[in-house]
Amino acid sequence: MRVRLAYLVPRYWPTWIGLGVLRLLELLPFAAQRRVGTGLGFLIRRLPLAYVRIAERNIELCLPELSRQERRVLLDQHCQSLGMGLCETATTWWSTDARVNGVANIQGREHLEAALAKGRGAILIGGHFTTIEIATRILGTVVPLNVVYRATKNALLSCTMCESFARHGKPIAHDDIRAMVRALKKNEAVWYAPDQSYRNKGAAMVEFFGIPAATTTATSRLARISGAAVLTYFPERLPGHAGYRVVIGPAFENFPGEDVVRDVERFNELLQAQIRRIPEQYLWVHRRFKGLGPDYPNYYGRDSRAGAPVQTPKVLI
Repeated sequence: MRVRLAYLVPRYWPTWIGLGVLRLLELLPFAAQRRVGTGLGFLIRRLPLAYVRIAERNIELCLPELSRQERRVLLDQHCQSLGMGLCETATTWWSTDARVNGVANIQGREHLEAALAKGRGAILIGGHFTTIEIATRILGTVVPLNVVYRATKNALLSCTMCESFARHGKPIAHDDIRAMVRALKKNEAVWYAPDQSYRNKGAAMVEFFGIPAATTTATSRLARISGAAVLTYFPERLPGHAGYRVVIGPAFENFPGEDVVRDVERFNELLQAQIRRIPEQYLWVHRRFKGLGPDYPNYYGRDSRAGAPVQTPKVLI
């Protein structure tokens, strides 16, 4: 990475230290990274972090059928998953394609090939799982990829992430619809995760685990403008040292429909099924239930004003 003078000021020194630690983690064998990630998760769980409380609250809201003890176990597992995700970020940013492919089992590639064969591009949508970084990297080894992201307030981290995207695809700012349409018109693939709180123009209140949540409806608009097929892309971190399974689903039929809210519900149904399969791997630390107006319930109490829980640019729209 070309170092800009602005990144050498003291405010970025902790970030440089963190990047240095990540770079060292990337050098470790895969099994060792998993062990380090588990240890980091153990530490995260025991620190008085707002993000852990937010995760606890989200699990309580979305999975009320679990007992208190089951929710506590799930929270422990989720924190371990967060620690592993940090190690996976190191692999995402600096490992070779050969190393990434060596731990990845890609299923459903034929669905993506069939979509691109129609010449109108492909929109791949998924969720914010703790594996989102490595899953994006894996997908970039399958097809030249346009990654939609939102930068963080830390410019150095954003720069590092964008340079990683640029080595294996093309980064597109989350609000640059024209760039997305251009990529699709060139018959390229565009990937993003539209499952986080969205309170800008085009938002709708759509149920997520039975709770109304501010949600973007941009996928329907983008598909209508471009004529591109829409497919799901879901990752899974496999047990032990087995690596990852990522699944590209078949193109949605009759999409977009007449009702954009129903379009979102169709995706949410698939996303929720995936979350229920591997609940510890979903990114529960995001304050998903933030409403469009002041009358919406305050689900997070003192943590309602907490900062963004993900300290790297987020793949989303």
